[in-house]
Amino acid sequence: MKFKLSIWLVLLLILLPKIVLGENLKEAKYYIQMDNKKVNCQLCPRRCVIPEGGRGYCTVRKNIKGKLYSLVYGKPVSIAVDPIEKKPVFHMLPGSLSFSFATAGCNLRCVHCQNWQIAQVLPEDLKSYDLSPEQIVDMALKSGSKSIAYTYNEPTVFYEYMLDCAKLARKKGLKNVWVTCGYINPDPLRELCQYLDVGRVDLKGFSDEFYKKIAGAELAPVLRTLKILKEEKVWIEIINLIIPGYNDDIREIKEMCLWIKNNLGTDYPLYFSRFHPEHKLRMVPPTPVETLEKARKTAMDVGLKYVYIGNVSGHAGENTYCSKCKKILVHRVGYSILENNIKDSMCPFCGQKIPGLWK
Repeated sequence: MKFKLSIWLVLLLILLPKIVLGENLKEAKYYIQMDNKKVNCQLCPRRCVIPEGGRGYCTVRKNIKGKLYSLVYGKPVSIAVDPIEKKPVFHMLPGSLSFSFATAGCNLRCVHCQNWQIAQVLPEDLKSYDLSPEQIVDMALKSGSKSIAYTYNEPTVFYEYMLDCAKLARKKGLKNVWVTCGYINPDPLRELCQYLDVGRVDLKGFSDEFYKKIAGAELAPVLRTLKILKEEKVWIEIINLIIPGYNDDIREIKEMCLWIKNNLGTDYPLYFSRFHPEHKLRMVPPTPVETLEKARKTAMDVGLKYVYIGNVSGHAGENTYCSKCKKILVHRVGYSILENNIKDSMCPFCGQKIPGLWK
């Protein structure tokens, strides 16, 4: 009995630092300590109040003895080298590679999430890699990537890991691409913006009713994020996934486009992307291409200059056209670049400056 007890004691002593203070844990940057060892997370608009031993809504931030820790620092569960067009990001280094990774967790619960297997599960239920920010940046450089994309789940939930990677990436000449739902509080966002090149934001719809029904969230924080990205001079690209019967009202789409024009201007790309049945919305049919085309025309009629159609490979709406002479500048088919005519950030045919990060 004493032998068994001593073995368990040794194991406990070996494992305790990993469980309690652990080499795989990272204290969160944005939280407030409260009475009774509760903590109030300040990272996203949910502002979870978490009792000792509990986790936030995202499932990857835990209160351990009155301090908030990230459970996924250095623990990516998905890694890939993608074309930058897959993000999608069209106005930055066309045809380049982007080292892309994600951890478990998300602070939304989208019923149509295509990555729900990693975003809506507990981190301990997934196999993860053990990779430091230094290793991530080194792998990105060796892969020939020009950027690192924080993507697949919601990167906000692995904020500390993303921030440390972004700082190192900037020093090494890599660009940082935040592929996000935009559900984050202003202070952490402004700190992150110091190292971001692109904020590729999902503007899922344009009503609180839709956001609550589809994602369990609110619209206003996402709009605030877009405004802050502009203030901080981060390049913005916006995607609107149109789901038949949910957010395909053309009047609401026009209202969204007017908001973009009035608050962000007319130069940032907007994508209308085709929905494919996924997760809890498998009974909903794919978006008719005609709906996407109507939305694109509405946006361009409002005055937005760079409006794209996504998830319809080979459609003319994938191409980048000069906003002045209307000639094709970047010819795309899916993730492939067939032609890139942009020279020194300008249209070679008429000299119009094309906004984006082309060099």
